[in-house]
Amino acid sequence: MKQAPQNLVDLARTTAEAMGYELVGVQLISRGNYGKTLRVYIDHENGITVDDCASLSHQFSGVLDVEDPVKGNYELEVSSPGLDRPLFEMAHFERFIGQPVNIRMADMIEGRRKFEGVIQSAAENVVTIEVEDGSKIELPFDEIDMARLVPVFEKQAKR
Repeated sequence: MKQAPQNLVDLARTTAEAMGYELVGVQLISRGNYGKTLRVYIDHENGITVDDCASLSHQFSGVLDVEDPVKGNYELEVSSPGLDRPLFEMAHFERFIGQPVNIRMADMIEGRRKFEGVIQSAAENVVTIEVEDGSKIELPFDEIDMARLVPVFEKQAKR
């Protein structure tokens, strides 16, 4: 996914890490005449609760009020990355090698923009995934518009 401008990411990271959270990513989404949404994804080794999101939202709102990095009206949303975790950085792809992923490219590659497969590698600004037919596709990281993990649920044994 495309990150928000670096100054917003840096402000969010400083605030989140000071509170003991991992910053997963930050998006600044334009909603046309309705302003913008500033979405912040956080994580923690013990998981994220609604109270965690509220705490960071309160703290980060104060930072945003002082720094005023977003012009115009916007809504702040703080959430966990969820099961379909968004991937914002090359390090995220490296961390989840072997996991299934959905990727949407900014421009067409091999005649398409959407890819689903398993992350094989992430190096030198290229993400390689293995698609259903077993072939491997190299996707330039800078051209990835959106990427999310695909949740995998294990089947429970019948009783």
